[in-house]
Amino acid sequence: MTTVADTARESAARKPKPGWLKVTIPGGEEFTRIQRALDQRGLHTICRSARCPNIGECWNHGHATFLIMGDHCTRDCAFCAVPHGNPAPLDPDEPEKLVETARIMNLRYAVITSVTRDDLSDGGSNHFVRVITTLKRKIPDLLVEVLVPDFGGDEAALNRVLDAEPHVLNHNIETVLSRYARVRRPVEQYHRSMELLRRAAEQGAVTKSGIMVGLGETRAELIDLFRELSRRKVSLLTIGQYCRPTASSVPVDRYYAPEEFQQLESEALRMGFSAVASGPLVRSSYHAQELYETHRFGGKPAAKNKEKR
Repeated sequence: MTTVADTARESAARKPKPGWLKVTIPGGEEFTRIQRALDQRGLHTICRSARCPNIGECWNHGHATFLIMGDHCTRDCAFCAVPHGNPAPLDPDEPEKLVETARIMNLRYAVITSVTRDDLSDGGSNHFVRVITTLKRKIPDLLVEVLVPDFGGDEAALNRVLDAEPHVLNHNIETVLSRYARVRRPVEQYHRSMELLRRAAEQGAVTKSGIMVGLGETRAELIDLFRELSRRKVSLLTIGQYCRPTASSVPVDRYYAPEEFQQLESEALRMGFSAVASGPLVRSSYHAQELYETHRFGGKPAAKNKEKR
């Protein structure tokens, strides 16, 4: 039976996106060069797999978020555009391919994420370790951020990744607890994610998390979520607008205005996060290097800080 709330959500989903969510079609010489480098090596990016609206801006500035362990996820969350299905076997040459591409792109900061691989006994943690250690060994000046899955709650898997010493350990909480059922995530996954962030911070990692708004959450729930993340010593936070990627994805409840994102950023900063990126087009790795360096340099804008990495 269709409820009034369901009808309202469907109506919002049919409305045209606000002007502040519209972006230009990606292209340009640098964009084409990066696309060619990735395709030649069979590499994936979350930029393409998740249909990120910032792909043109990021690629034309030499930034990309690499998606390792294939492009098919073993989970089927209702907000995500990454295909769900049986993943391909791991590519043992992927770490070296990433090194080659990072060099071609002249990267100073690499963001590595993955599909969730519940089919692997270690959740893919050993592959993450190989990627991190290879990048750091072959490109010593490179900063490496990893956006990891929850590894099914396996503490040993998380510890392996932390022992490889990425510069940032990112894990998205995605939304408030009350919205988990709506996005086809079990409640225990929320608590598992919070525990992962707590453990990582307690072991000295710079931790980061990200959320989407526009799924029917309340402002009070968002503030409570900020508090929960802050209590777990999460340092960096991203807040972005949920945009329905496919017709089968959960509908948008509403679009937040830019000034609302500014207000949420101010609230989060007051709770102790060292750096927050909040805006309609913000995604997990949006301006990731700037966010990390703002944290690293004590809240000073990285561009104005003359200290070298």
